[in-house]
Amino acid sequence: QLQASGGGLVQAGDSLRLSCTASGGTFSRLAMGWFRQAPGKEREFVASISRSGGSTYYADSVKGRFTISRDNAKITVYLQMNSLKPEDTAIYYCAAKYTILTVPALKDYDDYTYWGQGTLVTVSS
Repeated sequence: QLQASGGGLVQAGDSLRLSCTASGGTFSRLAMGWFRQAPGKEREFVASISRSGGSTYYADSVKGRFTISRDNAKITVYLQMNSLKPEDTAIYYCAAKYTILTVPALKDYDDYTYWGQGTLVTVSS
């Protein structure tokens, strides 16, 4: 089970940190990702991290502003979002997939098996 939290209403330029806690499985074997879906748009990839944490991948739209990380001891993946823009407004979903150690970060929607319920991020201008 994936539980996302940390969303909220912020102003442009502010920061937020999203968290996603994975329970009921072996977190250290999971590749993790963040996706988002804005009103009227399709779900899009944001960032991902391999099970080892050694590989990360970002959408061009968030590169340099967002950072994904994981803490296996806390069975949690984080998305640090800085310099937020109104176009970052969306429901953010975390996703997971069991992988072998050598698999790099995954960026496609269809790569993932498990999905959280989403947390809303609203950025006002």
